[in-house]
Amino acid sequence: MTLNFAQLRAFLAVVDEGGFGAAADALGITQSAVSHAVASLERSLGHPVLSRRGRSTPTSFGEELLAHARAAVSASAAITDLAERRRVGARGTIRLAAPPTVCQGLLPDLLTRWRAEFPLVDVRVFEGEDDEVAEWLAGGTVEAAVLVDPPTGRGSQIGEDAFHALLRGDHPLAGQPRIGVEELADDPFLLSRGGCERHVRQAHAGHPFAPRHRVRELGTLLAMVRSGVGVSLVPGLVASMLPAGLVMVPLRERVVRRLVLSGPAGREWHPAVTALVDSVRG
Repeated sequence: MTLNFAQLRAFLAVVDEGGFGAAADALGITQSAVSHAVASLERSLGHPVLSRRGRSTPTSFGEELLAHARAAVSASAAITDLAERRRVGARGTIRLAAPPTVCQGLLPDLLTRWRAEFPLVDVRVFEGEDDEVAEWLAGGTVEAAVLVDPPTGRGSQIGEDAFHALLRGDHPLAGQPRIGVEELADDPFLLSRGGCERHVRQAHAGHPFAPRHRVRELGTLLAMVRSGVGVSLVPGLVASMLPAGLVMVPLRERVVRRLVLSGPAGREWHPAVTALVDSVRG
């Protein structure tokens, strides 16, 4: 049995308008097209749905069908309307904040994808540290953000980023497949203060931890490690911006940060933000 909405619409139009000619005018199609659609519906169902003596009226079976047909056509219209509103809603300028490693490691591919999927959405990137990004989103400076380890909410996770040891290429441990933080105890440690400190301290849980230097800017951290000042721990996305002379080695202690694309908590999202989040969730 094959039914379609055109058949049901034709049936309802004939009933509501009182005849095939009036139904054709209401639907904007020919009378023969209405007749063909109703006949196809009857063949599919195996029962007549209209009495054609005088004014077209539903048969007893057609009467039973009527409510279901109306519900089906109404649902179809609602689905079409929802899709149209979503399509039209995916437009406008969206300011998106994200940490530097996300801006370099994940956003380029996402921006390319979004340009193709949502040509009427202009995404403008604002780079900031984890705490700045969260503040910008909460304060309304930006409409969307990639948050690090946020509470469970409406956002969509776009990555899970594991931490690695950051070493000079000639460090004795540089060629190891995996190392533990205790193996770095003899090296001066450079602590990144920009959002990663909590994860770095988590990796050192149960081990002595006395950072020699505290650095906020990632560029400064990379330069200091490359110059032999010390070693550090960094998220895996740093690999996308790693200069020559440095290597990253996975940790035995699994410490990860969740990266979640989200709109603001407690406020209505811009329709384009909802579209962007839904696209990465799919």
